[in-house]
Amino acid sequence: MAATRVYVARLAGLAVLGPDGESIGRIRDVVVAVRSDRQQPRVHGLVVELPTRRRIFVPILRVTAIEPGVVTLNTGTVSLRRFTQRPGEMLALAQIVDSVVRVEDPDLPDLAGVDVHVIDLGLEQTRSRDWLVTRVAVRGHRRLGRRRTVHVVDWSMVSGLTPYEIDRPGQDVTQLLEQFEGMRAADVALQLRELPEKRRIEVAVALDDERLADVVQELPDDEQVELLSHLEVRRAADVLEAMDPDDAADLLGELPEGEAESLLALMDPQESEPVRRLLEHSPYSAGGLMTPKPVILTPSTTVAEALARVRNPDLTPALASMVFVVRPPTATPTGRYLGSVHIQQLLREPPAHLVGGILDTDLSPLRPELPLAAVTRYFATYNLVCGPVVDEENHLLGAVSVDDVLDHLLPEDWRDQVENDERGGA
Repeated sequence: MAATRVYVARLAGLAVLGPDGESIGRIRDVVVAVRSDRQQPRVHGLVVELPTRRRIFVPILRVTAIEPGVVTLNTGTVSLRRFTQRPGEMLALAQIVDSVVRVEDPDLPDLAGVDVHVIDLGLEQTRSRDWLVTRVAVRGHRRLGRRRTVHVVDWSMVSGLTPYEIDRPGQDVTQLLEQFEGMRAADVALQLRELPEKRRIEVAVALDDERLADVVQELPDDEQVELLSHLEVRRAADVLEAMDPDDAADLLGELPEGEAESLLALMDPQESEPVRRLLEHSPYSAGGLMTPKPVILTPSTTVAEALARVRNPDLTPALASMVFVVRPPTATPTGRYLGSVHIQQLLREPPAHLVGGILDTDLSPLRPELPLAAVTRYFATYNLVCGPVVDEENHLLGAVSVDDVLDHLLPEDWRDQVENDERGGA
């Protein structure tokens, strides 16, 4: 049976189907029009995420039924234009939930003058088929020895939910962070880009350094710089430390020289040194593209040990595809580079064998000054996804992976472009 009263939190993640039962996507948020007075906001529509991760707007009048586990539309034809928030609109989950408000309900005297948090919004359908935000679920701060009680009150009883008040800094992000749990960093970055600037900054501040570093690496260069500029300087240096050295170097290369040097000075010397070395190279050369931390082994390492190293979940598939064998020391720049071993070769060898006995010495390494076009031809010629970079004295400096090559080959706005193939050419 179709519902006429629902809560926003229960809508999040529900499948959206067309009239024939075909899957369109999943609900990620609800768009409402919040007014400066306390009149109940009108629901404009839904933010629906397509299988391609693109988020689109579906007007609420297209919704035929809201049922447990699914929302059905009256048409299978929807606009595939990326959702853009309009003036006067608010996102229920991204902007309103987690707001600090006050309740002025005479039936709840204990809440008088007390700050509480919005944890959900109740929607109700009218006779004209419009949907309104009619109820607000709030929860106070936990008191010693007592659980926090949830209260559901009428929208008109709540103060603090005008557009001006919602846009004030310092809003909690608990609900947003819960949505991001288990998501890939690239998908979190995509969602961050679609949030209003205020909420984007609040989420960034709340994420831990490692998680934020992973997310920042997935943003376009200009948005990386913008986000970093909103962090306290010490925190910005900590995030740079947690980033992959090549990504940190790319980001610092976008900053004025003095600002970049100030951040490098705040970083741990062991973390800043490889970044400084990368900054010596052109960003569109093998030296500028490489990571100084590939899988590096000595000839006496066993196949079993090598396989254990490439199982590291922090390695990208490209970096895990090949190990590089050198004379000590194994920190870049290493001792003399001896050769490489592809993971397929490791899988074919007995575990007790040494990697020094199965080296590929025929693969020519890259030179750090080699331009991007030549690096691209190198990967295509040898069917590689990872390749070694050595200096004139045959010391291993790092490795270039195909994902870094693609990042520099694709247009700067590739994240914003419509993937026609993924959308079936629509």
